[in-house]
Amino acid sequence: MRRVVPLIALIAIAPPAFSQASPTPIKAFPMQYPETRKVDQVDEQFGVKVADPYRWLENDVRTDKEVAAWVASENAVTNAYLATLPGRDIFKARIKQLLDYERFGVPVKKGGRYFYSRNSGLQNQAALYVRDTLRGEGRLLIDPNAWAKDGATALAEWAPSDDGKKLAYAIQDGGTDWRTVKVLDVATGTVATDTIEWVKFSNIAWAKDGSGFYYSRFAAPAEGAKFQALNENQQVFFHTLGTVQSADTMVYATPENPKYGHQVQVTDDGKWLVITTTQGTDNRYQITVIDLTAPTPAPRTIVKGLENEWSLAGNVGGNFYWMTNKDAPRQKIVMMNLFARSASPPVTDIVPEDKAVLEGASIIGGKLIATYLVDVKSEVRRYSLDGKAEGKVPLPAIGTTSGFGGDGTDSETFFAFSSFNYPAWILRYDAKTNRVEEFAKPKVAFDPAAYDVSQVFYPSKDGTKVPMFVVRKKSLKGPAPTLLYAYGGFNISTTPSFSATRLVWMEQGGVLAVANIRGGGEYGKTWHDGGRLANKQNVFDDFIAAGEYLKAQGITTKDGLAIQGGSNGGLLVGAVTNQRPDLFAAALPAVGVMDMLRFDRFTAGRYWVDDYGYPSKEADFRTLYSYSPYHNIKGGRAYPAILVATADTDDRVVPGHSFKYTAALQAADIGDKPHLARIETRAGHGSGKPTDKVIEEAADNWAFAAKWTGLQVKPVQ
Repeated sequence: MRRVVPLIALIAIAPPAFSQASPTPIKAFPMQYPETRKVDQVDEQFGVKVADPYRWLENDVRTDKEVAAWVASENAVTNAYLATLPGRDIFKARIKQLLDYERFGVPVKKGGRYFYSRNSGLQNQAALYVRDTLRGEGRLLIDPNAWAKDGATALAEWAPSDDGKKLAYAIQDGGTDWRTVKVLDVATGTVATDTIEWVKFSNIAWAKDGSGFYYSRFAAPAEGAKFQALNENQQVFFHTLGTVQSADTMVYATPENPKYGHQVQVTDDGKWLVITTTQGTDNRYQITVIDLTAPTPAPRTIVKGLENEWSLAGNVGGNFYWMTNKDAPRQKIVMMNLFARSASPPVTDIVPEDKAVLEGASIIGGKLIATYLVDVKSEVRRYSLDGKAEGKVPLPAIGTTSGFGGDGTDSETFFAFSSFNYPAWILRYDAKTNRVEEFAKPKVAFDPAAYDVSQVFYPSKDGTKVPMFVVRKKSLKGPAPTLLYAYGGFNISTTPSFSATRLVWMEQGGVLAVANIRGGGEYGKTWHDGGRLANKQNVFDDFIAAGEYLKAQGITTKDGLAIQGGSNGGLLVGAVTNQRPDLFAAALPAVGVMDMLRFDRFTAGRYWVDDYGYPSKEADFRTLYSYSPYHNIKGGRAYPAILVATADTDDRVVPGHSFKYTAALQAADIGDKPHLARIETRAGHGSGKPTDKVIEEAADNWAFAAKWTGLQVKPVQ
């Protein structure tokens, strides 16, 4: 889910899926599912009795032996079934081949050195390298592949000091969101004794003089509650190099508002500390600054109220440039003078709102570099600091860009470009000359030109036009089994990106469709608002309409549509499967939010009320209950084949969501197709997942989807 998130109709509340008065008959399945114990748990909310017979599956799998035994039983059944699928080994072998290419991350330049991640191909984790000059030989700085035998310990966030001599880096173990931060000497590779614990949802911001860094952390959770306790009272600290964590200085906290979270950054000139405060997942920020040059530095809140987005592009002295949606739903760039003697510094528009959506802005070499989404495709524009348009940054093709970080006074920056048929290509950009040149281009074992990427616009239930990308081999003729993906939430835009695993699906003759449904940020605040809270049903309607369009247009076959989504997208897949089980042949919901009445009780779940609403408020409860995947499984109808994916160390969307949902599916009279759970160990919500686990999971997903969509899997010649 997103960071580093009404019109209230009177709706008829569907009866609980687990009514004690009229229990759902359990049909004899051709495959034997594990026996799952039911409990007599019924909660009454606003006059509605809500049954929750699998409440015990919320318990932590690491400490509850019964939950652990249930997980083992589910995996045994799932693994036995997956082993029967003939295409599984073919998918696995080919995914491994296509992933075996050199991959780079976007470089960070500090002190004349260039820091970047690199995976040689099939390494479980990307390593960190440094070059002393732009074209110099890369030197291995950190190799996380040696940290754990199973490859499940990853290098997470990292940040070099301004002089490039020190590097602070975060360690992520087994997929958890928790981080341990360490420090090393760049010249020697020596790791210091400094160790910072209980860091989560934090960046690392160095002091200009390299004496230490700022970070955000939570208090240590109670014994045994590390992976389930709510995350509250985040605080900003400063760590001085060579000291123990207990000596760190608390810089900023809001104990009067325990739900506030805080991100911190230091301006390029090192003179200002900027603290961005959030409460949920919405881009509604409060901005506090600290003048680090003052005799007694003290916090000064310059933007109050958690009402709008304020993302820092950079500063020139006391003139701060921000990207904001205040009075501009599609975002604009403004300048704020912090030296002005007023409670609220004056704001001047620099780059006005455009028809396209402003996605990011930064100051590079004295120029404003602004990234826009134009019908879900990246366009990068240049402006002078007074807002004069100076053309566009040349891009290789239609696709997605990311990066453009760096020092506001240095004209050199880097960015990544990718598309559905182009792996991430790392490019160097010089703002002084407006020239783009290659830093690292991957060499892949397929022909990108063999694939066609098209964009269509289809009508949703209410007539709204929704964009969708359709990707397939140019040689493919007629309808074919199709994988439909979407996310639809938290203002996150689903832009063209490369996936070696999905390429294998298309290589076998399948079609990939990516729908840009409401709830995302593809068309700004209005698009996001149209798919959240009381409008959440629009998200499901948009997705269902995409499936209907694919069939009506002859893109997919009558019984050849598989759907996939993760996290909020897992919720999407669960909800639409309940609403239109006839439309889909297979469903792949991953790490989904499946119990919409209890999501806010665990770890980061309380942030998500911005998109979902509060289960404790009646209007929100009635909306949530109407589509909650766990509560709306209806017997007496044939459901598609379902492979639920989750992981034991997912402390973002706790696995209890998927556990309960799977148990409910298996107990319902919903047909003879398999309804299984694939539960990964030593993995989390997705980040830091080892390459070998990525390969295994994708092979299982595609083999399962191929079986039920009729995709004929053949060995690659």
